[in-house]
Amino acid sequence: MQVRRNSSARLGVYIFTAIWFLVVLPLSAVAAPYAAYVIDARTGEVLHESNADTRLHPASLTKMMTLYIAFEAVRNGEISLDTKVRISQHAASEPPSKLGLQAGSSISLRYLIRAAAIKSANDAATAIGEAISGSEAAFARRMTRTAKALGMTRTTFKNAHGLTEEGHLSTAHDMTILGRHLIYDYPEYYNLFSRSSAHAGIKTVTSHNRLLQSYKGADGIKTGYTRAAGFNLTASAQRGNERVIATVFGGKSSTSRNAKVAELLDLGFRRAPSRAPLQKPDTPEYIGKENVFVAGAVHSSLRPKARAPQQPLLVADAVEAVIESVGDTVPVTETVAEAVADTATTLTASTSETVQAAVEATVAEVDAAANAAPPVTAASAAIGGTEAAPSVALRPAARPTDLVLVSAVAAEPEEAGSALDDAGQEIVTRLSTSGGHHWGINVGRYGSEYQAEKVLLRTALTEMATLDGALRKVARSPRGFDANFLGMTREQADLACRRLQARNVSCFMIGPSS
Repeated sequence: MQVRRNSSARLGVYIFTAIWFLVVLPLSAVAAPYAAYVIDARTGEVLHESNADTRLHPASLTKMMTLYIAFEAVRNGEISLDTKVRISQHAASEPPSKLGLQAGSSISLRYLIRAAAIKSANDAATAIGEAISGSEAAFARRMTRTAKALGMTRTTFKNAHGLTEEGHLSTAHDMTILGRHLIYDYPEYYNLFSRSSAHAGIKTVTSHNRLLQSYKGADGIKTGYTRAAGFNLTASAQRGNERVIATVFGGKSSTSRNAKVAELLDLGFRRAPSRAPLQKPDTPEYIGKENVFVAGAVHSSLRPKARAPQQPLLVADAVEAVIESVGDTVPVTETVAEAVADTATTLTASTSETVQAAVEATVAEVDAAANAAPPVTAASAAIGGTEAAPSVALRPAARPTDLVLVSAVAAEPEEAGSALDDAGQEIVTRLSTSGGHHWGINVGRYGSEYQAEKVLLRTALTEMATLDGALRKVARSPRGFDANFLGMTREQADLACRRLQARNVSCFMIGPSS
């Protein structure tokens, strides 16, 4: 009996030892390396760095670049926030974290952006890349090109989500640079990274970034985790006029990572000057989609079908008619006739109406020349001579004496078209092309342009029903920066203000003369 107990104890020791050597020690040996980088966001000055240029796995910090390109594509008209994106099987099959998109379904780009920024959804990130570049591989190449344009010299991307893949590497330095560009290149979208939750079309998504609640002044931007990367985070915080960005790679847990980032942000605020000039980074030149090259040699080329033969339309008769019509008023020399004939001998036209219009235009031009210019000589009509022939100045027709012009005013639709004055003269007016969208609303005055832009974007996202299509504009005045929505009808402005005031948001209407 004692022997059996001893055998069981020894077996337990053997199993524990095997687990230690086969699992625990290998995992300890491949623990993700630590790296950190801290800068003053206003100037880009480095405040702290540790292992900052070592190429490591960025994990979901990758999605900062995915979103940067999405914002760039929207700004340059490649795609819109309301574009319906069809979900591929590849995107739908991405592992968690994910939104839960179904293959074949469609969803607006704005919801994919929210899911990628807030929940760090891998399926949403892949769908964004495919929607913009056609495939995730093409999108990854664009990501790398954009990284180089931003100065991220040690970064290469292989996918849109950040899951571990060979060659998909970045540095703490490069990710900090990317975070700074997101803040200053696309301030209208930066608030997405500060949200704790948002509706993403099919469900409400919540943020993984607990630092937003635990650190004073923290307002973004992105977390990341894979086994190979460890716990990563690029964070930004603002206190007064100071803004600091810190990046950590290789945290051992989300809690220890957040604590380390908070420590680095504190260090940054201690080292950053209280006053510093804002030196925004240069927005890179828009590079758009990549050029498409055909791999391999072209072995055969299909010859295009020959164009159906068209009957040449001889216009000699038309030329003679032109010469006859002006022969009595303009002396036409032999050179002139030859020049016209050479140009129009075998003119091919799609329809006879085109030729007739050309003939009539020629007659009109020659008539005008006859009224305004001296007789044409052979020298002035010579083509390719050694001296340039002076061009014939055509005198414009005189304005009719019974035509009266008035300043352009926007007429009511039912009154437009009946502009006759008491004397029976026709009044020429120009209808407004704005459709009556001369109104707007003001949602407050702020101390900086950035604050005004931030309020405008937040308001637009919370009141999309009435502000969709309105122009966001910050108007600077000696008293501050006014946050305005413009290009609305009076009814839209009134409804928007009433809905905002119901939410305790300050709002007043701006009339056409304001």
